[in-house]
Amino acid sequence: MPTHFILYVADQRISTAFYARALGLEPRLDVPGMTEFELEGGAVLGLMPESGIRRLLGERLPDPARARGIPRAELYLGVEDVEASHRRALAAGAVELSPAMDRDWGQRVAYALDPDGHVLAFAAPSRRA
Repeated sequence: MPTHFILYVADQRISTAFYARALGLEPRLDVPGMTEFELEGGAVLGLMPESGIRRLLGERLPDPARARGIPRAELYLGVEDVEASHRRALAAGAVELSPAMDRDWGQRVAYALDPDGHVLAFAAPSRRA
């Protein structure tokens, strides 16, 4: 069974449209309450409405909507072309945090925010490596 990473989103339709454009992928599943994108390497990115996770797990779960806009997760994606992937995300509506730069850990990485405030990073081996 593949590993799933699920982001809680304010509006499933908006986030689905954003990630389809930003990743250049069509969802493998898109039903009320869950959208899934199959990522390179076999992992799955899921998008679940904040209200849906509260219904599923109950009132003991702190309301994810209360943290809306505050970075709660980072999606760190290995890609072939950092700059092209980052430009595609920005064109889809992401907010740039940092352009592509060679980082101390040996990777070239660009950072942006998705519509829900999650950090989206595109990474590849550094050109200096």
